[in-house]
Amino acid sequence: MAKKPDLLLSLPYQLYLFIHTNMEDILTRISNAYNEMNLRKVSKGYKIGLYQRIHGLIKEAILNNDIPEGSILPSTRQLAAKLKVSRSTIIKTYELLLYENFIESTTGSGHKVKGVVLEISPPKSHNFSQFGYPDLSETGKSFQKNITLINSTDDTDIAFRPGLPPLDIFPVNQWKNLSNLYWRNIKSSGLSYSASSGTDQLKKSLANYLNFSRNIKCDPRQIIIVSGSLQSLYIIGNVLLNPGDCMTMENPTFPNVISIFKGLQSNIQTVSIDEDGLKVSELTQPGHIQSKLIHTVPSCHYPTGVRMTLNRRLELLKWANEHNTIIIENDYEHEVNNYKDFIPSLFSLDTQQRVAFFGTFNRLLHPSIRVGYMVVPFYLLDSVEALLKHSHRFVPSSIQVVLSQFIERNYLYNHVKNVIEIAEERKKLFCETFENSFGDAVLLEKSDIRSLHVLAKLNVGIKDKELVDHFAKNNIIAHPYSKCFVTENPTQGLILGYTPVRSQLIKQKIIQMEKLYKGFISK
Repeated sequence: MAKKPDLLLSLPYQLYLFIHTNMEDILTRISNAYNEMNLRKVSKGYKIGLYQRIHGLIKEAILNNDIPEGSILPSTRQLAAKLKVSRSTIIKTYELLLYENFIESTTGSGHKVKGVVLEISPPKSHNFSQFGYPDLSETGKSFQKNITLINSTDDTDIAFRPGLPPLDIFPVNQWKNLSNLYWRNIKSSGLSYSASSGTDQLKKSLANYLNFSRNIKCDPRQIIIVSGSLQSLYIIGNVLLNPGDCMTMENPTFPNVISIFKGLQSNIQTVSIDEDGLKVSELTQPGHIQSKLIHTVPSCHYPTGVRMTLNRRLELLKWANEHNTIIIENDYEHEVNNYKDFIPSLFSLDTQQRVAFFGTFNRLLHPSIRVGYMVVPFYLLDSVEALLKHSHRFVPSSIQVVLSQFIERNYLYNHVKNVIEIAEERKKLFCETFENSFGDAVLLEKSDIRSLHVLAKLNVGIKDKELVDHFAKNNIIAHPYSKCFVTENPTQGLILGYTPVRSQLIKQKIIQMEKLYKGFISK
């Protein structure tokens, strides 16, 4: 391969100097680099066609991100005038860049720089110790080891992804109007740092909301605003557990819960679920070790859809009081699960401040909002706030103020009613279409409790993770049931979220999924 001319090798460095010291616009940057190139041409006696020199200059700048993706290049007339060359030269330059796919031409918008995938080879060996790097912490290694338990959040497809509300009915205009109102009236003092635990305005709104919706009576100071339930778990786990400490969780449960506590190197014990919910009797068995913490989802055990009875809740609280255990009550879909036939929350039944109550708006409004909350016992408050100040600092105040107004103006209540109505409509359509398509091949689990997903059991011999991967390659999303189990020999199945899919697409997507399933089992 011929050696690259020294002239072109020097261009990225020259452009770097121009961009990072003088911050010229793109036209000036190209012009200055072009002038420098001409000086070097004279000194080196190097001969190359004019349009080739300009092409090489711009190409190198794009490859080195000196002209970033999305930048609009000067018009051919502007650049020709600046460089004092003919316009036909610049046209020829741009045509070559277009041919090589470095830029794109849009009518009325000119020439825009396209994204370039840089060919950077990763290290041939992952044995980084040969470079003298320090060892990772045991916690870092633990979280890295368990990352596969976390269900992907990168999928752009929504059929039939669990954990999503009906995104198409979110009242965007109401939210936008509240947001505009916030920014119209913002004062400079509102642009400074905010309290790590959340704004007083949102905490008071949430305290009132929880009182009316769940009969939870709490001091607003007990409410901690976070980005979601995953962060809540991480914070409480770090505040209470040392590596090796024992905690208890339901089996099955959220894979993210399993991942967090495995990452924290907890000694995890499990307790099973029956038709009345978490089996408290298993906590008193001789082999059960004292737990500092227990995680439960009483309003709708995930993903089975069982709701914990009132008597079982009272049993669990009695056990926790006798064994000095803190309960995490993860109430992720309460508005949907308990819209009718309300059962008091563990937090509202608690008389000894042993329950930390978790809620999130990410599953009710939309995931991009990134707002959740904890209601924590007073004795944990200082430690939780200290950890917050050492980590994320605070959720943006603008989001908190808008959400507070969204609650106070009754928009949230009205949206919840719409979510429940649409969810019931889409669930009925989904289940009817699914059963007609799959018959006895894949059976849906029946549940009278409202939820935003359904559980389907697979026949013996079918691995749910392999089937889920097969679906994903063809733009159908499901979560494997087996990931919800801590113990060995997990049940195989699919967790399917019907709610975010418009009714007119549900049938189409299920027919596609059935064809994919038949292709999978025929292999």
